[in-house]
Amino acid sequence: MTKTNQTHHPIDAVILWVDGDDEKHKEKMLPFLKNRDSLGSKKFRTRFDQVNEIQYTINSILKYASFIQNIFIITDNQTPNFLKENKTKIKYKKVSIVDHSAIFNGYEQFLPTFNCRPLETCLFRIPNLAEHFIYFNDDFFLINETKPTDFFKDGLPILRGKWLKFDKDIFYKKFKKPKTGHKSIQQNAAKLVGFNNYYNFKHTPHPLRKSTFETYFKNNEQVFVDNIKHKFRNKTQFTPQGLANHIEIKNKTCVLKEDLQLMYFRSYKKPLLWYKFKLNVKNKGKLFLGLQSLDLAPPGILKYILKWLEKRTS
Repeated sequence: MTKTNQTHHPIDAVILWVDGDDEKHKEKMLPFLKNRDSLGSKKFRTRFDQVNEIQYTINSILKYASFIQNIFIITDNQTPNFLKENKTKIKYKKVSIVDHSAIFNGYEQFLPTFNCRPLETCLFRIPNLAEHFIYFNDDFFLINETKPTDFFKDGLPILRGKWLKFDKDIFYKKFKKPKTGHKSIQQNAAKLVGFNNYYNFKHTPHPLRKSTFETYFKNNEQVFVDNIKHKFRNKTQFTPQGLANHIEIKNKTCVLKEDLQLMYFRSYKKPLLWYKFKLNVKNKGKLFLGLQSLDLAPPGILKYILKWLEKRTS
């Protein structure tokens, strides 16, 4: 994409972030928990705990996606520590903190929320957000140089994934207890748009268009409300990225790409040598790194990965 095209199609980045160790955040959550003991469980905590990896997410965007115009961090009255330091203000001049209240304007009765899906549903309501934006989780990282055309082609989002059957149409899954995870909420999104199968996306950054959400939710406000009203994850919800993806597919306003260009770790049970090999040898041709639940990594592996990220994104 030329500089002229970049001017016509500015691209922003958006990241959700929460500091789960913040005592004020924990206190805010307690009145809404049915089982207060769950606050200390690993399965529950890993959705909120962090190891400051967001700094590397942002550093990776600044280094490998210099075309990004603004970086918006969506938080609940919190700010990552590294942004509070005076010496970092120039480096992070593209970065802005956006409070939950700004994107829930007019729907404040549903705050506070401790659920990423309502927040993702409201991303398009960020003040002054560009039409074209890329949604990152705070455990997504760019690890090699990217171009605008890695995310949008002629202004249309590039969707990385593959088609899969609904669980109800897979014989052996009919006898299993239904899951309520990443795949199931994508299926819910596909059903909303009228599909009989679904385009399954993985843990890569998500190119999105603000107008896609604006148009759909203007005509389907109850769908919007039903997805933002849950304080915690609910099996009836859909993933907004999946909704946007299936709308774009239905309207033929996207480009489908099977090559994820992704390196992804979802657990940390292998020997340290395996992670060293993957990170240092198998990263060629990869643009993205996903590190799910990095807070659960053993100390030695965590230390190595964070050092690797620091070096890679500095």
